[in-house]
Amino acid sequence: MFFMNGDVSLGSKLLEILYMLCGIVCIYAGVKNAKDKENPSRLGTAIFWIVLGVVMTFGRYIPDLVNGILVFIMVIPAVIGKVKPGKSDAATPEKQTADYKKIGMKIFIPALLIGIFALIFAFIEGISSLVGMGVGVIVGAIILKIYNPENKVKTFMDDSERFLSIIGPVCLLPCLLGVLGKIFTVAGVGDVISTLVGNIIPEGNLAVGIIVYAIGMMLFTMIMGNAFAAITVMTVGIGAPFVFALGADPVICGMLALTCGYCGTLLTPMAANFNIVPVAILEMNDKWGVIKKQVVPALCLIAFQIAYMLLFGM
Repeated sequence: MFFMNGDVSLGSKLLEILYMLCGIVCIYAGVKNAKDKENPSRLGTAIFWIVLGVVMTFGRYIPDLVNGILVFIMVIPAVIGKVKPGKSDAATPEKQTADYKKIGMKIFIPALLIGIFALIFAFIEGISSLVGMGVGVIVGAIILKIYNPENKVKTFMDDSERFLSIIGPVCLLPCLLGVLGKIFTVAGVGDVISTLVGNIIPEGNLAVGIIVYAIGMMLFTMIMGNAFAAITVMTVGIGAPFVFALGADPVICGMLALTCGYCGTLLTPMAANFNIVPVAILEMNDKWGVIKKQVVPALCLIAFQIAYMLLFGM
């Protein structure tokens, strides 16, 4: 048993519990949508969330082949556009105003606690800050219960379902892109990039290597949507042979290469958790509105970081 195995770290066990709780919320969202007659795609929506919840909650105990089949089944409703939000149980504006008058600015304390717990757990060796975020959410829910005794477990589950339904299948994109980065690295994409770039960069020219490394990080992150996934591929393909091998400071150039990737994050819909999810949550009319506002800051940042790498990284 995973939880009884002494070789498994406490951090891994706590993280598994966190995933299980997330899976239970997904299953709840699926069941709720299955009962929602106002949802125009309640069957597809229910299949997506329930299967996702089952994989997250019990995936460790399910054979890999079965997990793969479940994921294949799960994505079918998403691909054909059959995952849609149903009836909303959101509080009325009058109710929200009344609750705010009772609680006031203390409403932000639970949200602040999520960040504080994440920071605290980040300093505990062997335990992920993600566990801290989960603990922060639970503590925040307890405080909200103290604020208003009318808040019950069902209240929190309904709100979780509502936000999941608003975001929809896009919530899975960061996970899928992280997996894609690992697949690219194992498949040798970095070596292919290294061969292609070798025909462009003049031999031994460190300055051009740094510029190509930085811009490549930005462009590849725009494709993958995740700088952490892109940094591995681009470092293997460009950073190691054309920058670090020529004597560049690996601390300065490696660190700034990752932040160059974040410039690409600002410019792509593939970074769904930054640029698409907020649009959905805020119900913005212009789905590209967030990206449009970030174009100029992103270009200024990439120019500054390249200059910094050239001045202090060579």
